[in-house]
Amino acid sequence: MHAHPALSRRTALLGGLAAGLACAGPARALLPPAATLLVPGPEDGPHARLADRFGASLARSVTTAMRLRQTVLGGPDGVTAANRFATEGAPDGRTLLLLAGAAPLARLIGDPRARFDAAGWLPVCAVQGSAVVAGRDALPGPGTAPRFGFAASDTAGAAVLLGLDMLGLQASPVPGLAPQRPEAALAQGQVDAVLLTGSDIALRLAAVGARPWFTLEAPGARDPALTDVPSLFDLLLGGPPELRLALGAAAACARLRAALVLPALTPATLVADWRGAAQRWLDEEGRQLLSPWLRILTGIEAGPLLAALTPPPAAVVAYREWLLRRLNWRPD
Repeated sequence: MHAHPALSRRTALLGGLAAGLACAGPARALLPPAATLLVPGPEDGPHARLADRFGASLARSVTTAMRLRQTVLGGPDGVTAANRFATEGAPDGRTLLLLAGAAPLARLIGDPRARFDAAGWLPVCAVQGSAVVAGRDALPGPGTAPRFGFAASDTAGAAVLLGLDMLGLQASPVPGLAPQRPEAALAQGQVDAVLLTGSDIALRLAAVGARPWFTLEAPGARDPALTDVPSLFDLLLGGPPELRLALGAAAACARLRAALVLPALTPATLVADWRGAAQRWLDEEGRQLLSPWLRILTGIEAGPLLAALTPPPAAVVAYREWLLRRLNWRPD
């Protein structure tokens, strides 16, 4: 019986990824001869394609063989893959996870499916995208009541509503927007502001005449593609510090496309080997493969982003209480 062509191609590409990893760094003997990469589904989804891209890039300069098996699990939110990683991933360098931003968001809101704890997971590298809140007009002042549209209370869009609250706006929530093209609702006058993620945001803003209000970048950071747009966290935010931490976690989830992570307590030598391999890929060609709306972070650069995904328990409780109070929402 012959293997499916797509699976055979993926196995070959991931073999190249593993081979590149095996020959990177001075302590390469510490890397295992075989490893498993857990990837959110579906088989032809964006995370599987990203895993393929890692393999295809590194396969061009391989000199040593190493087996890396890709296991695609669950749906695109990555919860199933993260659960498997939490239960089966040992700190021996043999199991890695491609962590989707939606998975820690599910954990933050109390989704009962999310049975993992990402605290302490160690990033090898990460891909971060733009997240911009834009409106039909300029950002209004405190006391105004713009209509903010988002898909559902369990998405990062709901956290933007919290940010608007903390800015002193009395925004009216408009849930139920189709997540594919939120700017269409903006152009049609159904809402006054939306959260935009994905690619070609500048073109999408121009197409509907929208104005960027702020990004969801970390405090003090600017989106390289929108350097004149401030971060929400650089504006004057009110409210308790616990909600600010929760807002920071949700914003990090919105920006994170995927992070390649190792389990907590993985020895520093193994972490350094995997990170060295990722750095080699970045230096050779990785940064040229993605659009300007996607940024590849090294393991060190991704550290603060991964840390922000898991706020302290008081912040988690505060956010879940806010969801109940503001949107009358609680997890099933």
